[in-house]
Amino acid sequence: MLDIKFVRENPDLVDKACESRQNAHWDRERFFELDEERRSLIAEVEGLQATRNAASKEIGQLMRDGKKDEADAAKAVVAANKDRIAELDEKRGAVEQELFDLVAAIPNIPDETVPYGKDDSDNPEARRWGTPREFDFEPKAHWDLGTSTGMIDFDRGVKLSGARFYLLGGMGARMERALINFMIDLHTSVGFKEWWPPVITNHDSLFGTGQLPKFDEDLYHVNPDLYLIPTAEVMLTNIHRDEILDGSSLPLWYCAFTPCFREEAGSAGRDTRGIIRVHEFDKVEMVKFAKPEDSMNQLESMVGEAERVLQTLGLPYHVVTLCTGDIGFSARKCYDLEVWLPSYNNYKEISSCSNCWDFQARRANIRYRDPAEFKGTRLVHTLNGSGLAVGRTMAAIMENYQNADGSITVPEALVPYMGGVEVIRPEA
Repeated sequence: MLDIKFVRENPDLVDKACESRQNAHWDRERFFELDEERRSLIAEVEGLQATRNAASKEIGQLMRDGKKDEADAAKAVVAANKDRIAELDEKRGAVEQELFDLVAAIPNIPDETVPYGKDDSDNPEARRWGTPREFDFEPKAHWDLGTSTGMIDFDRGVKLSGARFYLLGGMGARMERALINFMIDLHTSVGFKEWWPPVITNHDSLFGTGQLPKFDEDLYHVNPDLYLIPTAEVMLTNIHRDEILDGSSLPLWYCAFTPCFREEAGSAGRDTRGIIRVHEFDKVEMVKFAKPEDSMNQLESMVGEAERVLQTLGLPYHVVTLCTGDIGFSARKCYDLEVWLPSYNNYKEISSCSNCWDFQARRANIRYRDPAEFKGTRLVHTLNGSGLAVGRTMAAIMENYQNADGSITVPEALVPYMGGVEVIRPEA
């Protein structure tokens, strides 16, 4: 979330940022009403406390002077002040909570380098890698290839769990596992620490990374305070919630594989075929904790790490910079990697890498101390990125590496993880 002091001193900038995000807004008038009420309550409490302290000193002197009646009158004033202070403190707590909730609902301020735009159609391309394959036969979509090879069983997935769930079998299950290990090995080889977190999380963790309260309808509820995770970002970032890190240890690079669960209530009718948009999917996630002056460099290197996965697999892709109308709630700057899918004759998102600045760290209270640079503590900057969405990677491999006979060539880098299997053939 934003710093309340920053919001107070820069309301026009907050207005501009919300306007540039297209669908964001904040209650500026109510913010200043609450802020003024809070200040007034604090001033009144401080005045009463001063009166009480003075009266308390006076009581002792009156008692020593034998003026019992005057001392009793002063005690009555102290008691009345105490009750009034308690009443005002309770009111102040309610005002501060409403003020906190109001500010917590304001999205992050896009970085000055983020291009203005209305939606994802305005995202400029930063670069592209690889050339989409030209087929000398009619290519199939991954949902057809998955069925013919026995890699994906859509009907039984629906039978087991419902719409937008699928079942992997045979070489599909093996490739899913192979891709997870392949991605984790790539990331850990350059210094990421692997974690294996729970897939059930609590309200505080989801608030810390910004999913709550705004995106509650997109989450799977286990009970009133427990949820299935929408991404490992939630768990990796909250590892250090309410902690003070050693500045000399930064940046920290973490990664983890987890299944992810999303209701995606607002996505009806989008990507209904195949495994591009489903309720449960596997993903390898990267998270970084960095010093403020280094976080933008860390964002670029995180994007590079996601790109390395695609390049090693030989999958064509491009990188786009998310515009103000498409950037996520917690992000200050974000890049999407989109892989080429022949079935769409277009690029589809496979990774999103964001620098959240101190937005999540303020919500989760993650700070660092570096006595050599400053006194006290500072908020860290948090970053997150997919490295990659596993199901979408499998779909991209199936479509880009398919052959005229319906078989699928396994990318060379993945063969060792597939037990030496080089070609996946249709089932008889």
